Order: sequence, then C-alpha cells, then structure tokens
Amino acid sequence: MIVAPSILSADFNNLGRDTMMVNESAAGLIHVDVMDGVFVPNISFGFPVIKAVSKIAAKPLDVHLMIVDPHRYISQVRDCGAEIMNVHQEACTHLHRTVEAIKAAGMKAAVTLNPATPVETLRDIIADLHMVLLMSVDPGFGGQKFITSTLGKIERLRRLIAETGSSALIEIDGGITLENAPAVSAAGADIIVAGNTVFSSPEPIETIRLLSEA
Repeated sequence: MIVAPSILSADFNNLGRDTMMVNESAAGLIHVDVMDGVFVPNISFGFPVIKAVSKIAAKPLDVHLMIVDPHRYISQVRDCGAEIMNVHQEACTHLHRTVEAIKAAGMKAAVTLNPATPVETLRDIIADLHMVLLMSVDPGFGGQKFITSTLGKIERLRRLIAETGSSALIEIDGGITLENAPAVSAAGADIIVAGNTVFSSPEPIETIRLLSEA
C-alpha cells in the first residue's frame, strides 16, 4: 500500500519539519489539498506554499485541487513541482480536455470523485488516467469519519479498470485510520491518503509504516 500523508493536517508553524519527517518515512507521495472556499466550504493554501514544500520534498507531490475550473491553473501546478495533478470530475466541464492538458504539461493526470458520484462516469476516460481518487468523506475538512460504502465503490472501480484495460491506480482519501486501512486495501485500493492519523500520531513515521503494511 502506498501512503500519501496529507499536509493539510500538518503543523503549519512547522511545515518544513513535517515535510522532512515524511521524507524520512515509508510514504510514497505527499498529498497536497488545495481548497478555494467555493467548490468546497473551506480554504487551505495556494501555490506559494506548494512551491515551498516542493523545494524540500523528497517524495512526489500529489496535488489535489478541490476548486472550480482547475483547468485554469495547470501551468501553475506544474511550475510548483507537482508530479500528479488531481482534479474533480464534478468541477470539469470538459474533463477529457483537462486531462489531456495536464499530460501535455508533463504531469500525471488523476481524477477525483465525490462520495455520491458513481464510478461509471469515468468509463470513457479511465484508460487515459494515471489515478482515480475516491473521496471517502465529503471534501472540505480533515478529521471526518470514513464513509463505509466506499469499500463497495472501490470494488466497482476495480472492476471498471479491469473491463476497460486501464492501468489507473486507486487512491482513497478521507477518514483513513489504522483500523480501517486493511479493509480499504482488501477492497482493491493502491494508495491511501492519511492526514490526522499521521500528523496527530506521537510516532508518525511508525504510523506511516503500519499503514503501508495494511
């Protein structure tokens, strides 16, 4: 299991320290949640913070844009050092155009689905994606409880990937804990995003290791 700690839950007074901790851990990615206060009811941080993190990050940045019209910011996301640009299906009027533009900019394209959005909406584009992120909470805030119906959704997405011949990875974001990570893994997920579980732990490096072995 690839673990992607979400710096949304890091200590912003010590963001460099927390990023260095992730560098030293078994994490495979650093998850960066960008919120605009419009698409989701919260505001997080913008490009200057992402760029600062990228300068010390030893893990690839997975930048998750919870914003309206993410197409406008493809070049800025690339210039901040992102390896993966993750956009919401619900925020993209012309999803194929956005996915192709992300790839043309030199990044890996990922698409996120909110809890109520069926995986079938991606059937005609999933073969073009590096990754699909399933939200296991309603987006906008950390610390929410995992939506258990996500487990069945992971299984349906795994079948869709097989049916379409896609090589897309499955990432899960929201309410991941040491207790439910094994079930998420068993359902077919490849990557788990963990925020509070990692950054509220007294031993975050050990917590990341345990999550990676789920």
